[in-house]
Amino acid sequence: MKNKLIAFGNKKIRSIWHEDQWWFSVVDAVSVLTDSKNAGAYWRKLKQRFKTDEGSEVVTNCHALKLEASDGKKYATDCANTETMFRIIQSIPSPKAEPFKRWLAKVGYERIQEIEDPELAQERMKQIYEQKGYTKDWIDKRLRGVAIRQNLTDEWKDRGISQEKDFAILTAEISRATFGMTPSEYKKHKSLTQSNQNLRDHMTDFELIFTMLGEKVTTEISKQEKPANFNKNKQVAKRGGNVAKHARIDTEKELGRSVISESNFLKNDMKKEIEDKE
Repeated sequence: MKNKLIAFGNKKIRSIWHEDQWWFSVVDAVSVLTDSKNAGAYWRKLKQRFKTDEGSEVVTNCHALKLEASDGKKYATDCANTETMFRIIQSIPSPKAEPFKRWLAKVGYERIQEIEDPELAQERMKQIYEQKGYTKDWIDKRLRGVAIRQNLTDEWKDRGISQEKDFAILTAEISRATFGMTPSEYKKHKSLTQSNQNLRDHMTDFELIFTMLGEKVTTEISKQEKPANFNKNKQVAKRGGNVAKHARIDTEKELGRSVISESNFLKNDMKKEIEDKE
């Protein structure tokens, strides 16, 4: 399952791809539609009303799925698919109801398009990064890194890795070998304090390149050797990261400086660095 924050105006709707369709946080939708200070209480009252309506299937069709909260932890949250969400919207008097319906339809339609033509997903990602101010050269590297990362996670799944925490441990092994820091330590190094800040969105060109190298080499070693258990996968991850580490060290010797940066995209110095390369 994949979690995603999708924007509606200046608010975010938590959503998750589950059973081949989008499911949306009902509380987040209620917050958008009502501007209530306590959207949870509003939804509880509305849910009770649905329960008393004979034959109403709205509550039954809401699933408790784990979504990330503001504290960075995941909790079971009432979620509804597009069809059920439309029925909930109809029960909430709000001037935002019609725009929200159009938004839901658009999100669902775009996802169907992306399944049929994956290139559309990449094109939309490009547009989002361009709007944020990233250069095309940086965006190309970032999207290439996404593809390499996906190939790696697919390979890990083939090797029997299925738990989210195991993916995180293996990823940390590559990062530690490549940069001497785990992703969480790297985020602190870059002064990224929010749980929803993606480390790779704040990496420089070189940092992205060596991240890709470590993950690509790990994928190729794994395909060749087919590690049979988690510990052997950890060893492969470390070896892949070590290849990237040696390449990084050689690069730093030639340049006379470290390529590990404290900068993040929230700071003007990283934006300037990216712009200077354009």
